[in-house]
Amino acid sequence: MLERLQPFFGTTEQVYMVTGSGTAGMEMAVANLVSAGTPVLCLVGGFFGQRWADMCRAFGAEVHELTYPWGSAVDPEDVGAYLRKHPEIKVIFATHNESSTTVLNDIAAVAAARGESEALLVVDAVSSLGGVPFAMDEWGVDVVVTASQKCLMAPPGLAFVAFSQRARAAAAAAGGSRYYFDLAAYDRYMQRSEPPYTPSLSIFYAVEEALDLLEAEGMENVFARHRLMRDMVRAGVRALGLELLVPDECASPTVTGLRIENADQLRAEIRTKYGVEFAGGQGPLAGEIMRIGHMGYASPVDMLAALAVLEMCFGKPGQATAAAERTWSQAR
Repeated sequence: MLERLQPFFGTTEQVYMVTGSGTAGMEMAVANLVSAGTPVLCLVGGFFGQRWADMCRAFGAEVHELTYPWGSAVDPEDVGAYLRKHPEIKVIFATHNESSTTVLNDIAAVAAARGESEALLVVDAVSSLGGVPFAMDEWGVDVVVTASQKCLMAPPGLAFVAFSQRARAAAAAAGGSRYYFDLAAYDRYMQRSEPPYTPSLSIFYAVEEALDLLEAEGMENVFARHRLMRDMVRAGVRALGLELLVPDECASPTVTGLRIENADQLRAEIRTKYGVEFAGGQGPLAGEIMRIGHMGYASPVDMLAALAVLEMCFGKPGQATAAAERTWSQAR
């Protein structure tokens, strides 16, 4: 199963399995790379970027933050400039798909922006990997974290983490405390194809079934389906005259946000009347946006259903679905 995940990471490195949520995978990265006083740079433009910063502080790191307004993408040039000003930075923590703001960050550009800096790059790809192309080895990313429950289409309970050779060397030299997430323990047990601690075995079978589906569809087709669903939703939202949260150039292929008045009240009404669940906002966007997920086990037909509900709510039958159907037809 772990070998079959490597193409989605874009790596030939070992993928490790951790029993826990995506946050457990994030903590595995921090626990192995961060010691008290380690200078790190966290790129914060949403709920999960902030989670990196909070986690690094919990491990005693010297935390530097580059912050962006929620709904804005990371500017790679800012990253390069910050590293030139602070050459002491040892690790950069970034979020590929900031699902709280529906922004997809350009990780390849962030990796390249390091220039002559030796800083490791650690990426949360929990809500993107498996639905969006990722090229860990090609881009020079050092640690990638994902989880079973998003684009990998299985129940929650497993995290998957890959480390580059540079990151493995840094982990071996790090002096921080860790036990459950100690990479050395995972390596010892991997020599006999075992996890070091009790595995969530039932989810293994779910992930295997999901990989069967993804491989049968083909990776490029999976990525194209996610882009199509994004484009359909965005076309439908625009047809209704509603405001999209982020511009096209950084729009996530796995989740779309729209600003809407009384968002939580409308979400509750939709849930009660139509049985359709839209996600709400987080942090400063709570109550101000709705989010439409289109990741993993979702299809263009599901997007038409979601848009039809919005049409009915706003008394504009046929407008959003027609726009989405045109987008779908043009993509064939």
